[in-house]
Amino acid sequence: MTGNVPELYWESTYAIAMALIDTYPQRRPEDIGLYELISLVVALPGFHDDPAIVTDQILLDIQNVWYEEITSL
Repeated sequence: MTGNVPELYWESTYAIAMALIDTYPQRRPEDIGLYELISLVVALPGFHDDPAIVTDQILLDIQNVWYEEITSL
């Protein structure tokens, strides 16, 4: 960890989803396409992975966790 910002990698789907909720509270995952989601994730503080290695399945997993978390609040 750097300071209190966790290091984020593509396999950290839950941590990424929570960071998206904190960073973009006005955004809704169902309104975001996969290519835009890549940009949002890469811009997160603490993201340290290679944007080129992400798969559609990883992005869908992140989007699903994000959706589940905000609808359960």
